[in-house]
Amino acid sequence: MITAGELGSAVWRRSSYSSGDGGECVEVAVGLPGAVPVRDSKDPQGPALVFRGEAWAAFVAEVKAGGFHRAG
Repeated sequence: MITAGELGSAVWRRSSYSSGDGGECVEVAVGLPGAVPVRDSKDPQGPALVFRGEAWAAFVAEVKAGGFHRAG
């Protein structure tokens, strides 16, 4: 389980899929073995979702393969 202290000291990076205009910004924390925390960069003190590393890797692979399409 990831603690609040670990999330607070985690190194966060913005997704390359986030828009550059300040909206739709997703950040992912790196360096936490077996876990991938994800948060909204506009609310860094807000909640984070934590995924198992394998689940996050499968999600990213599907995004890269074009498996998800933006509604619009």
